[in-house]
Amino acid sequence: MTQYIFVTGGVVSGIGKGISAASVGRLLKDNGFSVFMQKFDPYLNVDPGTMSPYQHGEVFVTRDGGETDLDLGHYERFIDEELTKNSSVTSGRIYSNVIRKERAGDFEGKTVQVIPHVTNEIKAKVYSVAEESQADFIITEIGGTVGDIESQPFIEAIRQIHSENPEHVLFMHTVLIPTIPGTDELKTKPAQHSFKELMSFGIKPDVFILRAAEPITEEVFSKISLFCDLPREAIIESKNVDLIYEVPLVFKAQGLDQYILRHFNMTSRADKTGEWAKMCQRFRESKQKLSIALVGKYTALNDSYLSVLEAIRDAGFNLDTLAEVTYIDSETIAAENAQEVLSGFDGVVIPGAFGSRGTEGMIETVRYVREHKVPYLGICMGMQIACIETARNVLGLADASSLELKPDAKHLIITYLDGQSADMDLGGTLRLGNNDCALKPGSLAHQLYGQENIVERHRHRYEFNNKYKEQFEREGGVVFSGVQLAKNLMEIVERPDHPYFIACQFHPEFKSRPNRPHPLFTGLIEAGLKRRGEHKKGKKKED
Repeated sequence: MTQYIFVTGGVVSGIGKGISAASVGRLLKDNGFSVFMQKFDPYLNVDPGTMSPYQHGEVFVTRDGGETDLDLGHYERFIDEELTKNSSVTSGRIYSNVIRKERAGDFEGKTVQVIPHVTNEIKAKVYSVAEESQADFIITEIGGTVGDIESQPFIEAIRQIHSENPEHVLFMHTVLIPTIPGTDELKTKPAQHSFKELMSFGIKPDVFILRAAEPITEEVFSKISLFCDLPREAIIESKNVDLIYEVPLVFKAQGLDQYILRHFNMTSRADKTGEWAKMCQRFRESKQKLSIALVGKYTALNDSYLSVLEAIRDAGFNLDTLAEVTYIDSETIAAENAQEVLSGFDGVVIPGAFGSRGTEGMIETVRYVREHKVPYLGICMGMQIACIETARNVLGLADASSLELKPDAKHLIITYLDGQSADMDLGGTLRLGNNDCALKPGSLAHQLYGQENIVERHRHRYEFNNKYKEQFEREGGVVFSGVQLAKNLMEIVERPDHPYFIACQFHPEFKSRPNRPHPLFTGLIEAGLKRRGEHKKGKKKED
């Protein structure tokens, strides 16, 4: 029988529900159980795909092409399982499904209501992933904060799931314990009110996760236990940590995993937490430092490139290196200042993006790294920009551009596939999810992956224009080392005359894991370390 864990939040949003949920998933997996995770978001967008990164951070893409909330990236990195589009459910998707069924006559003329029709649709999303995954545990995070009007149908739905499966549900509630300005006194009253709010919806939390800026005292634990009717061992402190991967260890030290198993009358099947602890210890002891520039257009919000940031750091940690990432707004880079802005970095990454803003700065960035032999990894837009830069500055095609950036350009290096139309809906024109890619034997990509065929996740609308392929390889000094064979799509471009210059149309960051970093990021860190070592040798000779 599948066990269900529902994670809610109270007092304020943004206090780490996603990390808490993912950490519980990691602990249960290390206890020998299979885990599947999902996120319910109350907003009315069907998915985050058309939302600005400044609104909701990055869009994470699942293997089957689901455009999802960034928390799914945390889930996958922590539990090391590939999730699906059914792991991300919004109010928009729920209401769209209900209305579609009503129009099709599925409700046989009945009045369609939030209860039971909307709540039934929500419950179906929970039960379907249980059937689909056959996992021992389904962990579902409810976005937002208890009491929000948007989330009430989700709260009611999980109450009904508990009513239908009383022995197989656990409610975990995350709350903030604030301090009064000017004092260090921790206040429990907001948590108590959040508890009462949840109880008013018919849900009694089984576990409290407490977040606070200061260490939580036993007095606070006792007060929460008394007023919220919870045993002391069910109240867990989520301490601030330097490394987010340490949160499962913080929870385990307080016995959370065993408390959850006892709640379900289950016992541990294994004890693999030590492997995770060794990984964290190794990460904490990283001795070398490396400086990586991330040049993008959404740099005002770190979460816009969260998976890229984590992939860089994880690749560094696994090479005993602290990769320090600096965000640089591509709009601030021009031909006149590129050297001044970029000269101090050991490597450069240009991640994915949409739209023309800031792309000229990206082109100047690629020109600089190509000419100065700085290790470079281009992702999605980063590959398209690399191709445009080659066309302009190596092949002499001054008007080279992309259909997205300059539709009337003479040389459209990046364009639509045959059969695509500029009139198609924004949400329906993307190449999404897993695609096969064949690697050229002997290429850098082949060396990095150690295999000839790979599968990577995509999220983009435009493709390299194959009519320029021969000219690029003959005169541009590049090799297209990765190709999607079914449609002959160029997936990876690299420069054999460069220490490390590789760009891919897909998003490797979505498949990177802390204990299994992606080879393209590992290659970037290795090249950066080599460059730094050579610079040190050069300085010693000068001295």
